[in-house]
Amino acid sequence: MRKLLLVLLTSSILTSCDDGDIINVEFDFDDTFLACGELVFYQIKENPFESLSLQITNPALTLEDLIAVDDDGNLIVDEEIVINIENAGNQFNYRSYNGNPAALFCNDVPPSDIQINEDLSSNSGSAFINVSLVEDDNDGIPAELEDANLDGDFNPATDPTDTDGDGLPDYIDVDDDGDNVLTSVEIADDNLDGDDDPLTNPRDTDGDGIPNYLDPDDDNDGTLTIDEENAATLDQNPANDFTNPNIADYLNPVESASLPATAYRPHAINQVFTITLRVTDITFPTITQDAFNMGTLNDSRLNETRLVTPEF
Repeated sequence: MRKLLLVLLTSSILTSCDDGDIINVEFDFDDTFLACGELVFYQIKENPFESLSLQITNPALTLEDLIAVDDDGNLIVDEEIVINIENAGNQFNYRSYNGNPAALFCNDVPPSDIQINEDLSSNSGSAFINVSLVEDDNDGIPAELEDANLDGDFNPATDPTDTDGDGLPDYIDVDDDGDNVLTSVEIADDNLDGDDDPLTNPRDTDGDGIPNYLDPDDDNDGTLTIDEENAATLDQNPANDFTNPNIADYLNPVESASLPATAYRPHAINQVFTITLRVTDITFPTITQDAFNMGTLNDSRLNETRLVTPEF
C-alpha cells in the first residue's frame, strides 16, 4: 500500500492578504493499476471512493502495442515511453464518488447511480511507461540453473547456454538436448535420494554422467533418441514409442531401430510482461503533486505464450 500526501491550497476569502489555508489530503492507493480501451490506465480505491486515471490518445496506443514482440521474442518498444499530458486527447484525472466507481471505466453503459463528487483534470505533466519481458520454458528447471554462466553475470539471457544448438537458449527451450523428448519429462527421477527434487538426482538411464535431459542418446544404444520413433506414430515424440510395452524405445538399449527425424517439435515459451507507470509534474486546479507512482499493471493479457519450432 502506498500513501501519497498531497497539499491542497485553497484561497481564503476572509482577507485580501491571507495566502490561503493549507489542507492535507491523503490519497491511499494500492501499488497496482488496471487498463482498458485504447488506452486508459486507472486506479480505484474505497473509503473514500476515489480514482486516478490516465487517458492516452496522442499518440494512439493499445496494450497490444506495448507488449508487441518480434520473431525472436524481443520487445519492439524496448525504451521508456514518455507521454506528454498537455497533448490534445491526453488527460490525467483525479475523481471522488459517492460509491464504488469500478463499473464506470470503459463501460459502454455505465451505472446511473454513481455520482462524481469531484473531478479534477491536470493540464500539465508527463507519464512514463516502462515495459519489461521475462521468458521461460516452464520445464521444471529454474532459468538461472540453465546457464553455464561463462560470462559470470548469473543472467541466463546474456551469453546463454544452448545445449542442442537449435537457436533457443536452454532457459526458453522445452527440449534442452534437442531429442524431441520434453525436458520436463526427462528430469523425472526415481527419487532414490528421497528429497522429491529431480534436479538433485536427475535420471541418467545409461549411467554416462549426462542426465537424460542433456543427453542426445539416453540409453547409449548408438541410435539418437530423436530417431527412436516408429512409423506408426512419427509425431516428433519418442516418449510414446514402445516395442516393449514396459519401456519406451529411447530408454531401452535393446531396441535401437532408427527412423531418422526430419523436424523438431514445436516449443511453447511462456512470456510474462511487466508494465509500470509513473506520472510527474501534475497540476490540478487546487492540487499540485510532483509525482504519482501508480505501480504495476494488473492484467491477464500480460501473460502470453510464444510458439516456436526450431529449424531442423
